[in-house]
Amino acid sequence: MAKKKLQRFAEIPKFNNVVQAGVDEVLNNEHRLCGKWGEFFFCSPNPIVIELGCGKGEYTVGLANLFPERNFLGVDIKGSRIWSGARHAYENKMQNVGFLRTRIEMISSFFEREEIDQIWLTFPDPQLKKARKRLTSPAFLNRYRRFLRSGGPVHLKTDSLELHNYTLSVIRANGLELLEATTDLYSSVHAREENSIKTYYETRYLEQGKSICYLKFKVDCLKEIEDPDEN
Repeated sequence: MAKKKLQRFAEIPKFNNVVQAGVDEVLNNEHRLCGKWGEFFFCSPNPIVIELGCGKGEYTVGLANLFPERNFLGVDIKGSRIWSGARHAYENKMQNVGFLRTRIEMISSFFEREEIDQIWLTFPDPQLKKARKRLTSPAFLNRYRRFLRSGGPVHLKTDSLELHNYTLSVIRANGLELLEATTDLYSSVHAREENSIKTYYETRYLEQGKSICYLKFKVDCLKEIEDPDEN
């Protein structure tokens, strides 16, 4: 398994749809593609949607197939995971799919104000013991609002009721606009093509009888987001 991961990692630079950036390259600096993803990476003016913690890129690729009029960028730190989606997109000549290998903590160094149209968070680690590390914590939402377009939605799919409820508490505490919410996606009116794409792990969760939670909400780009009152 380790050998396979190394082989995949070594193959990534061959794909022209992957950008890799280390912490030293973007710490306190803007990445060279900041504000230029449409012009120099996608070569298209279409809206850009990002998936944070994209894993193997199944959701990024699935969305790109559904919406050819948009550009999709999957973000993850694991090169051996990104390899799967990058190879599929490369071999199938998908022009509206790309991948960024970096730490999500550095994400605000890659995009300028209102450069991103939507954000997807699909089954992120719920970080049950460390709220500040959750991708829907104020620390991360405040990063997103620096580059998310005004009114641009954030989507969260998770099998963790704890993460779902925590995110709801952040939304309510900050007066954010909640567009959709369900703790059982596939038994609700909110199940549509775009949020019904099933990754390998989601299929396993469903086979185990788990319900899938879904939230769609807007981030106020002009207002600092604060932690909810724990009480």
